[in-house]
Amino acid sequence: MIEFKLNGDFIPLIQLLKAANLVQTGGEAQIVVTDGEVKYNGVVDYRKRLKVKQGDVVEFRDEKIVVV
Repeated sequence: MIEFKLNGDFIPLIQLLKAANLVQTGGEAQIVVTDGEVKYNGVVDYRKRLKVKQGDVVEFRDEKIVVV
């Protein structure tokens, strides 16, 4: 499990995947979101510009990111 400390009100989902080092580029992040490989609070979410906020949980390839 990865704990990501949020600075501000939110972080876009694609930026979160990059910041957590789960993808190499923003383009790769867009592809995995579009392909339905990312879960947001337990549900597959296809929104690339999703605003992830404190308390949210993002899952991708056996990794769980908890935003604190």
